[in-house]
Amino acid sequence: MATPSPSFAPAISARNLTLDLGSGESAVAILKGIDLDVAAGEVLALLGPSGSGKSSLMAVLSGLERATSGTLSVAGADFAALDEDGLARARRGRIGIVLQAFHLLPTMTARENVMTPLELAGIDDAAARAEAELTAVGLRHRMDHYPAQLSGGEQQRVAIARALAPRPALLFADEPTGNLDAGTGGEIADLLFARRAETGATLIVITHDERLAERCERVVTLADGRIAGDRRA
Repeated sequence: MATPSPSFAPAISARNLTLDLGSGESAVAILKGIDLDVAAGEVLALLGPSGSGKSSLMAVLSGLERATSGTLSVAGADFAALDEDGLARARRGRIGIVLQAFHLLPTMTARENVMTPLELAGIDDAAARAEAELTAVGLRHRMDHYPAQLSGGEQQRVAIARALAPRPALLFADEPTGNLDAGTGGEIADLLFARRAETGATLIVITHDERLAERCERVVTLADGRIAGDRRA
């Protein structure tokens, strides 16, 4: 179980968020009026089956997708007022993302993959920070290996190090154990929660796995593009 929930200070505040794909009569409503507040330092799960809207909600909350309507404040930035370039700038340094498919750059070593967001954020000691992050996830001996030379679990460790290296206020993990076997997935989940606790980031885990969701402080359940439940785990 994660640490007790902090006193409320919103890292995310969303009101009546909608997301439509397409336009006019062919538009399909994906998110249908989401109201959600997330406290700074909170550990929250977005739980739901495939097609419930949880990954779409993550995309909007993380600035990867613009909402069709509604208001959204994330880590002090007004995401609803920003265009795509503005969202990209707002994400930098504020938000880290860990994805199911790892998405490491194949032509870069583990060290270089972790250095990339640090360099983009203008951090001077990118190499030293990357080495420290990789050591923290147990990959000190694999820093100069390329993704193809790493196991799935090792690649996800690199992805966690890369996401947390800039010390983002918010960390999103979208099905972080989905491509891993049960044993390795359990190790990655342990590492994710441990590193989150050490850095103090707000963590939002997107999952269909109720066991993983129960490790979070709070579980928000989505169904058909709406919030169907919100409870403390």
